Amino acid sequence: MDFRSFLIALVYFVAAVLLIVGIKRMSSPRTARGSILWAGWGVLLATLVTFFWPGLSPDNVILIVAAIAVGGSLAWYAGRRVAMTDMPQMIALCSGMGGGAAAAIAAIELMEAGRHGLTVTLLAMLGGLVGSVSFSGSLLGFAKLRGWAGRPVRFKARNQASAAVLLMAAVFGLMLMGDYPSHTTMTLIFFGLALAGGIMMSLPVASADVPVAVSFYTALTGLAVALEGFVLGNEAMIIAGTVVAAAGALLTHRMGGAVHRPLDRVLFGGPADAAADGSAGAGDFPEIAAGDAGNLLASARRVAIVPGYGMAAARAQHEVLELARLLRKRGIKVRFAIHPAAGRIPSHMSLLLAEAGAAYEHTGEPEDVNPEFDTTDVCLVVGANDVVNPAARTDTSSPLYGMPILNADRSRNVIVIKRGRGRGFSGTENPLFLLDNVRVLSGEGDVAVTELIRAVEAI
Repeated sequence: MDFRSFLIALVYFVAAVLLIVGIKRMSSPRTARGSILWAGWGVLLATLVTFFWPGLSPDNVILIVAAIAVGGSLAWYAGRRVAMTDMPQMIALCSGMGGGAAAAIAAIELMEAGRHGLTVTLLAMLGGLVGSVSFSGSLLGFAKLRGWAGRPVRFKARNQASAAVLLMAAVFGLMLMGDYPSHTTMTLIFFGLALAGGIMMSLPVASADVPVAVSFYTALTGLAVALEGFVLGNEAMIIAGTVVAAAGALLTHRMGGAVHRPLDRVLFGGPADAAADGSAGAGDFPEIAAGDAGNLLASARRVAIVPGYGMAAARAQHEVLELARLLRKRGIKVRFAIHPAAGRIPSHMSLLLAEAGAAYEHTGEPEDVNPEFDTTDVCLVVGANDVVNPAARTDTSSPLYGMPILNADRSRNVIVIKRGRGRGFSGTENPLFLLDNVRVLSGEGDVAVTELIRAVEAI
């Protein structure tokens, strides 16, 4: 091994270590922000060492620099401009682009399949298939999260149709191993079918299940990158792709468990089609004025705050944190009860509260905080719905049945900030709003919490 090859291998090893450590540190809110820097340095090193690759022509250098400039500028602009409430869409988009990049590498390799062995061609085909499915599926997930794709599209034998399309793509991919005059045409058909397969897999996915599907596509992206790493003989791609695939698979499992929606039901079974049309649940919601709600909070000894997507949509995390600090100054014990599936991505609420400056020790997930609800004087629910739906514990006909929830209904008093009469993201009615110990404070999250702050300050 010459010095250049040794240097590249060494830098790839360091980059891989930084990536692994970075992803590991993402497991804790305390170290998550710094973990981005660790992983970022790993990616930067792996990118820079590319310029030392043997046989790299000046034309390729120009293309690499141009791609980095365009992609880096777009990423920087998006990172600065995209609101935290839109992070789920951005994650879906970025995940899809990773799969698309792996598919693009596969396309180049397959177009020149004649100079590769059968093993390399097979790996390129598999990576192209998986990457294309991830690309088109993630883009459709992005459209669903943005509200552009409308309701799920379901039809009889949809699973069989999706399987048939992917099987046809695999057949054309295997045919690429032979030497045919129509090689280019078959390559185009292969990728067309693979992209169609990803779309067909995502069409029946309901909006409430998109986070689980996107986590799955992230795992597919990692797998595609790892496969193309084997094709190119690139150790950094192999390690990074494998780590992302494993992390995505574990995240998919956790997300599916958090919402009681295993992956097979998300992609193939479909939810019980509750109409997520914003219609009201049965009965009238018992309401409360901001002044009365402020009195309840100010006179409590223990308060739990349950944030949900309504808080994210209203960008009310700063107001919620200010209210918590105000109550703590009065000697009231306040804790944030966070469901991992609240919002549109895993730990969405943790991200928002961390952005606002919430201390990690003031937050807890269901297994930590559920035993405390029985002794909680007031539970303030800010825009959450499905994650506090008691039907998940008792109603076997509910699509949420069996989903671990936050036991907010067991608090002595529950105040729910709700802007409308609609159902939750799953389209399921929530009997919580009709319980005797529950009152609804109507209004947008930021406005309602600001009113609560003023009411508490006036006492």
